[in-house]
Amino acid sequence: MKFKQAISLFILLFWTLCAIAQKAEIENSAQDFGKTITIEDLETHLKVLASDEYEGRETGKKGQRLAASYIAKHFKSLNLEGPVKGKKNKYFQNIPLQESGWENPTITIDGKEFKFLESFYGYPNSTQQLKETVNDIVFLGYGIKDEKYSDYKGQNVDGKVIMVHTGEPVDNDGKYLVSGTNEKSVWSTNWRKKLEVAKGNGVKTILIIDPDLRKNTKRMAPYIKGGGVKLKDGGDKNFANTFYISEEMANAILPKGKMEKWLNKISKKGKSKSKLIKKKKIDLNIAKFDKEINSSNVLGFLEGSDLKDEILVITSHYDHLGKRGKKVYNGADDDGSGTVALLEIAEAFAKAKEAGNGPRRSVLFMAVSGEEKGLLGSEFYVTNPVLPLENSIANLNIDMVGRTDDQHDKSDLKSRNYVYIIGSDRLSTELHEINETANKMYTDLNLDYKYNDKEDPNRFYYRSDHYNFAKNNIPIIFYFNGTHEDYHQETDTVDKIEFDMLAKRAKLVFYTAWQLVNQDKRIEVNVFEED
Repeated sequence: MKFKQAISLFILLFWTLCAIAQKAEIENSAQDFGKTITIEDLETHLKVLASDEYEGRETGKKGQRLAASYIAKHFKSLNLEGPVKGKKNKYFQNIPLQESGWENPTITIDGKEFKFLESFYGYPNSTQQLKETVNDIVFLGYGIKDEKYSDYKGQNVDGKVIMVHTGEPVDNDGKYLVSGTNEKSVWSTNWRKKLEVAKGNGVKTILIIDPDLRKNTKRMAPYIKGGGVKLKDGGDKNFANTFYISEEMANAILPKGKMEKWLNKISKKGKSKSKLIKKKKIDLNIAKFDKEINSSNVLGFLEGSDLKDEILVITSHYDHLGKRGKKVYNGADDDGSGTVALLEIAEAFAKAKEAGNGPRRSVLFMAVSGEEKGLLGSEFYVTNPVLPLENSIANLNIDMVGRTDDQHDKSDLKSRNYVYIIGSDRLSTELHEINETANKMYTDLNLDYKYNDKEDPNRFYYRSDHYNFAKNNIPIIFYFNGTHEDYHQETDTVDKIEFDMLAKRAKLVFYTAWQLVNQDKRIEVNVFEED
């Protein structure tokens, strides 16, 4: 072998070995700092944030402010920067909100009064204050407007009050008319669809017949009774005024026995059945209150080194349902678990930087407010970004990672060794692979993609703060343990948290984040299909 060739081969081998050593060093460093995410620290944080003293951390209330202060102090203790300019407390991004609630609303039909929560219910954000008398109403089947089946075809409902049935029609073989299969369509799984199409057709008020009204008023009581919160000058402008009514109330408006007959006719013929109901005196006395309140996202910023202008955003929402009477909805799993994971991940990165091994890219740790009220904090951030939104390389969102759902056996270590991964491949296949690789190298969790299915009726992809980033073409991963019997109940308490699994899931987020902020190239958006 010639001398020059030998020298070239030696140099190539040298740099290859250096690269391998550097990669091993980076991996070892990741593991070193990942170990700082401990069960003990997670439990210490959660016992504070999910305590009765914090009153369920409801948006705009005392408990939320206590939690915000706790989180900001933790960020400050880690020497994270507060990136909010022009504010005395640079860790807080203030969110102007409007709160509305009910003041004994009633609906009277031909002199018979129907009471709120007993015969009908609604959400403050999806209706205006009303005081009027209606003398005709349009029964409009299921309120669907689809190419395969439409209740609106040939109908002029502009300015009208309409009544529709919840769900969607099935044929005599039990197949749904819209999907043509045994699977429900989006008209059953996405409650917004009927409200949006009603508004688009000029409907003033929509009454939705709910056969399970009593059950649903109990299940959704915190949202119905607790009032609604929306961004100031925001809210559900695309919805018609909406109320869910009992079958008894529907039958007080419709001719006796006609509702069931008309619905059966729709199933039998596959065509809509509409009817104008006249000579009914319907008094809508819907009284509400409105007031301005404030909340805040809590932001901690860790500046990167040579690629500091590119930013990874890690989020969790720290709000919950608050108090209802003497009941405190502590929200230990939802989303106290994600919040304490965020605090520990921030600490791991801060310790890495302190040790001279900080990230190349910057990291924004954001505890988000208003998620339970409609993803308000994340919506406010993406429309009023503190840091350039176009510089955000990805969003890792942590919402409920401390429990085992009823799809898994919490008494079996192997069964509960899982986490649901949602959205990882929706915009970037590279992000998906990075998360998979991090798991194989470090955490060995069962990555369950059940809820990542675009046809999943739960629509979890649309139901947490990551979605507002995804809407802006920013790749996301949503880490989730699934729902359980204590979901949105006052029994979601610290004693139910499985801290070993919480720590393991938090570490997966950290290791994925570590790769994202330290690799040479920014991950690419390479999936462009419509959702």
